[in-house]
Amino acid sequence: MNKKGFTLIELLVVISIIGVLAALIVTNLQDSRARARDVRKKQNLTQMKTALRMYYNDYQTYPADSSAIGSVDGPFTVGSTTYMKKLPSEFNYTKIDDDSFTVYATLENNSDLDIASTQIKCLGAVTNPATTNFYICAD
Repeated sequence: MNKKGFTLIELLVVISIIGVLAALIVTNLQDSRARARDVRKKQNLTQMKTALRMYYNDYQTYPADSSAIGSVDGPFTVGSTTYMKKLPSEFNYTKIDDDSFTVYATLENNSDLDIASTQIKCLGAVTNPATTNFYICAD
């Protein structure tokens, strides 16, 4: 007798292989979404650096603190001049002196190579290897 079709074991093996592949794809997709959010944070900080530099060109100093910049997700406006239409949702700003500042955001991807290099550039050293803070500072 010649039976056509798949045995139960063959079906279970195929289903388990599909399950493993689906789990790998979902994990990769979540990692790529986190990296995309990190790229957006980096771009926002770079735009913020440009806005702070324009402020510096007008006032020959950087803003005193975060409250002088504006509220999160709001505009960075002083008087009638808008330096940035929408501030990043996550940032920490510190004025070091009249000619320098640091602004940073925490990234999700711990293995981002830019984290250590920005800490060395802006802080002089990696402050804490476990920290995932990405820094932007005045040139």
